[in-house]
Amino acid sequence: MAVPQVVIVGRPNVGKSSLFNWLARRRLAIVDDYEGVTRDRMVTLIEHEERYFELVDTGGIGVVDADNLTADVKHQIDLALSSADVILFVVDIRTGILPLDEEVAARLRALDVPVVLVLNKADHEELDKQEHEFLKLGRGRAICVSSLQNRNREELLDLIVDRLPEGSEGVLETEPQMQVAIVGRRNVGKSTFVNTLAQAERVIVSEVAGTTRDSVDVRFELDGQCFLAIDTPGLRKRKSVRTDLEFYSLHRAQRSVRRADVVLMFFDAMETISKLDKQLMGYVIENHKPVIFVINKWDQLHGSVTTDRWVRYLRHNFPTLTYAPIAFITGQTGKNVKTLLNHAQMLFKQARSRVTTGQLNRLVQAALEKHPPPMYQGRRPKVYYATQVSAQPPTIVLWCNEPKGFAKDYQRYLVSVLRDYLSFGEVPIKLYLQRKSRSEETAGSGT
Repeated sequence: MAVPQVVIVGRPNVGKSSLFNWLARRRLAIVDDYEGVTRDRMVTLIEHEERYFELVDTGGIGVVDADNLTADVKHQIDLALSSADVILFVVDIRTGILPLDEEVAARLRALDVPVVLVLNKADHEELDKQEHEFLKLGRGRAICVSSLQNRNREELLDLIVDRLPEGSEGVLETEPQMQVAIVGRRNVGKSTFVNTLAQAERVIVSEVAGTTRDSVDVRFELDGQCFLAIDTPGLRKRKSVRTDLEFYSLHRAQRSVRRADVVLMFFDAMETISKLDKQLMGYVIENHKPVIFVINKWDQLHGSVTTDRWVRYLRHNFPTLTYAPIAFITGQTGKNVKTLLNHAQMLFKQARSRVTTGQLNRLVQAALEKHPPPMYQGRRPKVYYATQVSAQPPTIVLWCNEPKGFAKDYQRYLVSVLRDYLSFGEVPIKLYLQRKSRSEETAGSGT
């Protein structure tokens, strides 16, 4: 059966996202005093007492969104509640019961789902005495907790596990085979693409710039395999990051790139490449992530621009990424989406590939003989041997007599040879040159 879902609900500013991060032991959701920070559903996997469940954070019930997305936030809450196996009804013990708390309680009474009433922000035991006031809400077992003071985390998890549906005790279903981060500027169609993958309204789709503030993880299946799509906030220039929300969104997106196996760099077919696009790609390159350039909304061009023209345009703007594949899709209709994902799987496989030391050394020596490195300080730089020390990304170490003798352009030549003749054709390769004397090499060969 599917992994049970435990949904966190409550009015704005009762600490739902702090509770989410605390239970997950990771800073996943943005936490800010600003009302309405959380819009989409945030989901993370929790294991407690050998039981697994998905913890779901939602927007505040009753929030009036500043970007006129109130109906969208409400719809996301409705979707979360419709799939909930357990509900955590969160209130602020310090403020007492407010009218919105009573509205939330009334709404939950119509649901046939176990509810745990979480009295949050009980930072010291003296506040626990106010528990009786909240019992009139009439929703489930109450527990006082504090994410700030780390009070009663294990007890809350015990309550959750006790209320999980029977038959969910089994081993966690298949872990995602690949994590794909979807990055790009605002309004390039990232969330629409994620919804197409999930075949559901999994994240809010809107033309309002910056709708996605958190990085949202969405599991989906393709040909019987499980994958994870990471929808990231649309990024903007650092000098334009004016608020705490934008600052945290930027860092969430960067962290999503770091933990991704493959990055899909989205462009709007109707827009030109910007300086920000190049900055985004600089971060992807810095982290040595396999990347596919994705030209979205291709159907809107109606043949006015050819794919060849876009390919030349991309290669001109990103000359160091000539190996990166390019895909032309329409995220809204799903055109070419499956082909794109199949190609992402190929890159994932390439990045995890390993080659034997013998194969690698034969190729490097052949490259050196075909195009020897220039003389350096009166002598020819030499490579004694090469080895692959890691994967994701493929990492190659060349042991040589003079690392400085191999100029950057010659290193690029060697990397291009590795890419052309090994299984790393479309992924970044890390190349390190390490000094080793001939005497060390001779001594090492005798052991």
